[in-house]
Amino acid sequence: MTKTDIIKAAFKVWGRCLYQTTSLTDLARELGVSKPALYRHFKDKEALMEAMYTSYFDDYAAFIKADHDRAMAMNNAEGHFILMRRITEYYIRNRDAFVFSLIRVFGSRQMDTIREQLARRGVDNWRMVQFEKELSSYPSKVQLSVVTLTFWIAHFHRYEHKSDEIPSEAQVQQALAAVEKRIVGGLGLAGDRLTAIDYEDLERRSAETVYEDTQDNALLRAVAGAVAEAGPWNASMEMVAQRSGLSKSGLYAHFKNKQDMMGQLFLTEFDRIINYAELNIKASAVPEEQLYLAIISIADYLRSRPEILVALDWIRTRRLDLGLSFPPRLYRFITNIKLDAFQERQDKAAGGGISSGDNSGICYGIDGEAETSSDWLAQWILFLIVHTLMRCPQPGERPFMPQGARQKGPEALQAHSLAEIPNDSFRILFRFIAMGLKGFDI
Repeated sequence: MTKTDIIKAAFKVWGRCLYQTTSLTDLARELGVSKPALYRHFKDKEALMEAMYTSYFDDYAAFIKADHDRAMAMNNAEGHFILMRRITEYYIRNRDAFVFSLIRVFGSRQMDTIREQLARRGVDNWRMVQFEKELSSYPSKVQLSVVTLTFWIAHFHRYEHKSDEIPSEAQVQQALAAVEKRIVGGLGLAGDRLTAIDYEDLERRSAETVYEDTQDNALLRAVAGAVAEAGPWNASMEMVAQRSGLSKSGLYAHFKNKQDMMGQLFLTEFDRIINYAELNIKASAVPEEQLYLAIISIADYLRSRPEILVALDWIRTRRLDLGLSFPPRLYRFITNIKLDAFQERQDKAAGGGISSGDNSGICYGIDGEAETSSDWLAQWILFLIVHTLMRCPQPGERPFMPQGARQKGPEALQAHSLAEIPNDSFRILFRFIAMGLKGFDI
């Protein structure tokens, strides 16, 4: 057993539980050795983790270096696309590296540190930003492209490639094509249909919609506040009890356990978001307008409830395992909009024309209810909305400034001034969802 063997096993074993735990006992069991045997190679767990960071940055930089240098020499949109494609391919081929990057690298390390590590290896991904001609726009082409490739890579590893085996070449190329399709063309809507939309009128209608809240939400707001403060994994029953004024034993009259408490929060808030969006979608009979109304309604709801936004940030990272399957009905308020991108997939699924092994097909959740690729598109849209809100620049900060040092919790969202995020940002987002990068040209 070598250091390399231990590092590879650590990526696999700890990645399975999304780094909720980093148990040396589990790692030793996987390798078939005793814990003391691990200490012969690494003095402690921190030393092993640091070796994993080094291994990750070495492998990532080596994989993209040639295309990175070619893209930097081109210094244009084509070069940007070449580099993005190579990065996507790396994570499609390396599930363990993808999980590690989301949770242990970009989820915990400051962006300046990440850039320094890559620069030492001759890679400077941050220069992709310089391809943007209008740095003042938010969100940018780069940001929306990265968020999209992150979502579809996660989707690939969750549904299309569940084993520990290396993906086949056919799987890699198919996944790359799916990612590129969304980045380049979005949902494939027509540009003239988008230019005909009166955005200000739709935004006014959305803002005028009143969603009635009730006092029986107080307990769930306490849960959301605890999640916003400590994160989904670390929010405790004790924290919720303090915020709600109930005793910990009193909470068990409402929730079976912490997992049940978190599940109820997410499902309840999703239902409220759906109800609010559906009220607004009815304000128009034009499918393209309905899609924008859905997007701006969700944004309005979350901008007004920052603690819920933090609690729902799991959509963006997909780091939270609640042991439940979110029913596809939660996405149908979007997929029921009469757009070809949604309707075609639903028709194929209903007619049995798609198998669960097809990228454009259906799969089944824990509850056995089928999810069509239209549902995946709706999840992508929600993922983009939440990310756009969570990554909003703080006052006085450039749109692409690293934010690794920003504070956490609801106070951070107040610093973001969520209510002041311009609707223009969601118009940009809508055009990207509708047409991909082509939407920036209309």
